[in-house]
Amino acid sequence: MLIKILLISLLLVIIISLFKALPVMLKGQSSRPMSHYLGWRIGLSVLAFTLIVIALLTGVITPNPRPY
Repeated sequence: MLIKILLISLLLVIIISLFKALPVMLKGQSSRPMSHYLGWRIGLSVLAFTLIVIALLTGVITPNPRPY
């Protein structure tokens, strides 16, 4: 259950980072460059992916065996 809460919170932070980058992309001027927000999103996405892989390998979460 803790892994699922952690993954959901990571996904929410990724979405918040996406919306923080939106004004920078639209207006083009900010105190921080666009690459700052992109780097955070990529880093958090890699962290979420590695947590999912680790949880699958350790058996904390199980994949759906039949998707239909």
